[in-house]
Order: sequence, then structure tokens, then C-alpha cells
Amino acid sequence: MSVSSPPAPSRILVVEDEPAIADIIATAVRHQGHTVVIADHGEQGLERAVDDVFDLLILDVMLPGLDGFEICAALRRDGHNVPVLFLTARDDIDDRLRGLSLGADDYLSKPFSVDELVLRVAAILRRTGQAAPPHLLVVADLSLDPEGRTVNRGGESIELSKTEFDLLEYLMINRGVVVSKAQILANVWDDDFDGTENVVELYVGYLRRKLDGGAPLIHTKRGAGYVLREGDR
Repeated sequence: MSVSSPPAPSRILVVEDEPAIADIIATAVRHQGHTVVIADHGEQGLERAVDDVFDLLILDVMLPGLDGFEICAALRRDGHNVPVLFLTARDDIDDRLRGLSLGADDYLSKPFSVDELVLRVAAILRRTGQAAPPHLLVVADLSLDPEGRTVNRGGESIELSKTEFDLLEYLMINRGVVVSKAQILANVWDDDFDGTENVVELYVGYLRRKLDGGAPLIHTKRGAGYVLREGDR
């Protein structure tokens, strides 16, 4: 009997020419387990949207070159029905009506709340059947799928051994909680394992080398154990 794989995290294209805003958007949606691609001007955004497959486009209206409306119109003319969320500093009702008439799924005015952005993205993905699987474990830009046994950080897939995966899963389930080497050994290794707690240090080191291309997530609490969380507190 074949077993179907769980759905992958959604792929989202962000077309935004202000780097700080693009970074805020990308960070927020990556925290939800999604993969993000960024383009910083209209022509690049349209090219990416046509050449790749995305589950959602977040388009700034005011862009150098083609604006967000023109990108959406070009995609719709060519039969691309990818969902679109417009972002704009303009709050004119005519702009909202124009965006919606082009086939946009939602419209968010700047400045916006990150929480509202995340909720609107989730709502669009739910409506279009592209929501990230609810079983994903997510910490910062790191996501782990226990069913598919896949790990993703910052949009990049990370290959782990069975033991590395089991260790990371245990740390993510206990995110924000300090767990001792003895607890890790009891929950990650088989009952018949006859080694010492030093193996925990060894595998934590392996994980750190593979995961910490971004900000460190696995922290050592001297004399107590390890904790997986954002920040270095």
C-alpha cells in the first residue's frame, strides 16, 4: 500500500523594493514554516512568478519598473491564477477596487502589523488549499516535519541522520525548556544503548554545524543541559 507524503510548506514570492520591509515579511512567513523568495523590482518579480511555482505572491504596489498591479494583470492575462496579496502605502478605495478587480485575494495597507500579515497569509493559503501542514514543528526560520521526516531552515532543506533528526525533534517539542543530557539520552537513544552521555554532546555538535548557518538556536546551559530557542538569553 502506498503512503502519500504530507504537503510541503508553501512557497511564497515577496516582491518588495524596501529591503527592511522585505526582510520583515520574509522573517514572519518563514517563522510559519514557509519557503520565501524575494524580488526587489517589478520585472524581476514577474520573471520569478512566471518561471517558478509559488503558492502565494505578496506584491508591493509601488515598485520600480512594473508596479504590483501590472505584475498581477500580466500574470492573469497569461492564465496564472496564483493567489496575490497586495501591499501598499496608499489607502485609496479606488486602488483597493483596482487590485481586487485584477483578481487579487487580499489587500493590506502600510504600515501593517506583522501579526495581521501572518493571519492574512494563513487565511489565503487556507482558502486556496495551500496551508502548511499543522503538524510542522517551527522555531524561528527552522521547521521540522515529523511525518515526512524533513527539516528546512531559511528556505533550505537540511539532510540529517536518523539520530540527528530524532534529537532535533525532541529539542523542538521541548522548545524553550532546558533538557538534561540524561533526559535526551532516555528519549532519543534506544533502551539497549550502552554508551555514555558524551554521545549527546557529540550529536548536539553535529546538529549545530548543520543548523547554525543563521542565528544559533541550540544553547548550552552549563551544568543543566540544552535548550532550543530564539535568541541567546
